[in-house]
Amino acid sequence: MKLNLKRPLAFFDLEATGVNVGIDRVVEIAILKAMPDGSEQLLVKKINPEIPIPLVTSLIHGIYDEDVKNEPKFADVAQEIADFIGDADLAGYNSNKFDIPMLLEEFLRVGVDLDMTDRKFVDVQNIFHQMEQRTLKAAYKFYCEKDLINAHSAEADIRATYEVLLAQLDKYENTEFEDKQGNKSVPVKNDVEALHTFTNLNKSVDYAGRIVYNDNGEECINFGKHKGKTLESIFNVEPSYYAWMMQGDFPLFTKKKLDEIWKRWNKKKEEQKQARQQAPTTHHKPSHTSFKKSEPAKPVTNDMLEQLKMKFGK
Repeated sequence: MKLNLKRPLAFFDLEATGVNVGIDRVVEIAILKAMPDGSEQLLVKKINPEIPIPLVTSLIHGIYDEDVKNEPKFADVAQEIADFIGDADLAGYNSNKFDIPMLLEEFLRVGVDLDMTDRKFVDVQNIFHQMEQRTLKAAYKFYCEKDLINAHSAEADIRATYEVLLAQLDKYENTEFEDKQGNKSVPVKNDVEALHTFTNLNKSVDYAGRIVYNDNGEECINFGKHKGKTLESIFNVEPSYYAWMMQGDFPLFTKKKLDEIWKRWNKKKEEQKQARQQAPTTHHKPSHTSFKKSEPAKPVTNDMLEQLKMKFGK
C-alpha cells in the first residue's frame, strides 16, 4: 500500500544519552521523509552530545563516547535538520512521548524554533499498542513477518517503523475499533489526519505530557499533587507554583508553554482589575425615617381651661 499524502511525512528516530528530555542529549538522528509522489529522502547524522553516554545506554543502542567524539554538535547541524524536515508532518515509534519532545528540546537549546503549528503527528506505536499491544521488534515480526536486524540502530528502526505502518494500513483497513467509552469507529485509514487523531491519545500541551488539555480545552497539570487541576485555578491559589516549575528540572518547551499560560492569566487578572476600577459606583444616601418636627407646647390659657371644664363637666 502506498501512503496517501498531502504533504511530506517525516519518519524520524533519535538515539540519546538517556530518556530524560530535560537533561539527556541526542547522539544520533535518522529521518526518512516520505514524499507525496512516493519518493523518499534520507538524512542520518551522529551527533556529539557534549556529555558522557552512560554505559548502560551504549549497550542498548551501540553508540559509545568514542563513536561521537569527532561528530558535530547539535548546534552545528540544527538548522540543516530543521530545513530537511521543512513543513513535513512527523511520524515515529513512541515519537509522541519521546522523540518529538526530545527534538524540540534540542532545537530550543540552540535557539532554533521549529514551528509545530498545524503539523500532524503519527505515532505508529500507539496504533500498534491499541490494536495489538507489543514492541517494535514484535510489531515488525507480527505485521511484516520478518525479523528486525540491527534493532536500536536509528536507520533500521525508522525503516522498520515505515514498513509497519504500511502493513497496519493493509491489515486494519475497514476494521472496527471500540474505545473505552464504547464508541465504535474505523480509525486506521490511509489518511495522516485520521492517524494523527487516533495515535495522539492525550491532548498534550507541551508534547512531554506535563501539561494536557482537559475535555473543556483547559490546560491542566498532569503530575504531582495538582494533577487534573487547571493551571489557572492553581495560579489563583498558589501563584508560586509557576516559579517552582520555571526553576525546576522541566523541559524548556514545557516552560515555554507554562510561561505563555502565566502571561495570559496575568493579563486576564489585570483586565478584571481594570474593569472593577472603571465600573460606575452608585452612592446610596443613608435612609432616614422622616419625623415631623414637634411644635413647641402652647401655654395654657383661660379659654383652654373653660373648654376643658365644659368637655369633662368640671
